[in-house]
Amino acid sequence: MNSYQLITALAFALYLGLMLTIGFFTFRKTKSTSDYFLGGRSIGPWFTALSAEASDMSGWLLMGLPGLAYFTGLQEAFWTAVGLLVGTYLNWLLVAKRMRKYSIHAKDSITIPEFLTNRFHDKSKLLQTISSIIILVFFIVYTASGFLASAKLFTAVFGMNYYAALILGVLVILGYTLLGGYLAVVATDFLQGSLMFFALVMTGVIAVFAIGGPVHTFEQLSQFGQHFINPFATPPGTSYGFLQILSALAWGLGYFGMPHILIRFMSIRSNHEVKTSRRIAMVWVVIAMAAALLVGVVGKIFLLPTTFDSQSAAEAVFIVSMQKIFPTFIAGFFLCAILAASMSTADSQLLVASSAFSKDVYKAVLRKDASDKETLLVSRLTVVAITIIAIFLAMDPNSSIFDVVSYAWAGFGATFGPVILASLFWRRASRNGAVAAMLGGGITVVVWKQLSGGIFDVYELLPGFIIASLCMVIFSLLEKHPDEEVFKEFDAFMATED
Repeated sequence: MNSYQLITALAFALYLGLMLTIGFFTFRKTKSTSDYFLGGRSIGPWFTALSAEASDMSGWLLMGLPGLAYFTGLQEAFWTAVGLLVGTYLNWLLVAKRMRKYSIHAKDSITIPEFLTNRFHDKSKLLQTISSIIILVFFIVYTASGFLASAKLFTAVFGMNYYAALILGVLVILGYTLLGGYLAVVATDFLQGSLMFFALVMTGVIAVFAIGGPVHTFEQLSQFGQHFINPFATPPGTSYGFLQILSALAWGLGYFGMPHILIRFMSIRSNHEVKTSRRIAMVWVVIAMAAALLVGVVGKIFLLPTTFDSQSAAEAVFIVSMQKIFPTFIAGFFLCAILAASMSTADSQLLVASSAFSKDVYKAVLRKDASDKETLLVSRLTVVAITIIAIFLAMDPNSSIFDVVSYAWAGFGATFGPVILASLFWRRASRNGAVAAMLGGGITVVVWKQLSGGIFDVYELLPGFIIASLCMVIFSLLEKHPDEEVFKEFDAFMATED
């Protein structure tokens, strides 16, 4: 190991040590399943906002999105960012307050499957079981993308063997998730979200002025084609029209069905603090996404003569840019932002997936008299099991982080999005409608992903969301004798003050 790698390793060690220390201290505060899965509903607006956005954005914000912008220009990356910005805002505006309020009203539910079961009075536990299986399947895929990002980071920075790098990143994420649960996840996400923000902004701005300022930078970028500076321009030899823009914007629909974001809404300390959290979150998202796009396109000039010949390779643009800009130790510490992005999402996903099995399958269906202590143990064992499966999915170093995330995002958005919206806003929504929507949305995403050409090139989230919404409406209205108790509870929820 040379001096550069040694100093960078020191920065990494200090950062990772801090994350594990947070996990240890929050372990002492975790005394119940409510604490472990939801932080006792005691999280303030700043921690809620930054934790939600850090866990949302993941490694794709620092690697996937800049890599896409570097390789294809602003067009697809810009419209994807716009869709995500709109989705983020609408999720905070429409869902956040109602989600917290209704989850408390529905027998103080602390997981998404438990909320849906209590909301629709599903005594058969079918809804709880199906939603738990969906969470497990798609979160295994999503968690693999986080492991993939952290492994690529260690490989690029230290020249490590990819598989050794994969195991190292996994061990750290696994460590503090097992120790502290939700409190550890939120505390570390707050720090990681702050680090991601400053690393992106500083790298983008410094790179622009190193090239010669904004005007000179954009003049240089125009040499690669107008699509690098104009999201409305089409790259030569390609066709990018209405369907492609619609696909990119459809990313915003995914927010309504992301369990690891929805539980942030459930855990906030007060409904009155939701507006504050929303404002903090939106400022963070707008600036961070703009900086990520800037890093990607500017890297086309700033990193010359270095070039990347594929989108997967281009996902290292942020790493190489920081190594070129900052002194070794500072660069090493900022490179932790990439690890932070991966960790902040993977830890949240591991926690939500483990709660889906331990609380919503093991305790609710398999062993109803299980104690809190036993449920926590099963949850931690589930984290380990999910991690092992996700490692196998992340074994290919040539996989694109952006592509892996997009598939998992579509799966959650299509299966849970329409169900969550209907459960919060539609009195007539029923258990059968929710089951049909989740199955219809999930199957559509899986099948659509295998097809190509024409309309099948549309991002699978959009058709999945539409089919799920139709299933929700049709199967709910087909019930001739809806449950009056469900109606009464919904009316009581609507009448409850914040």
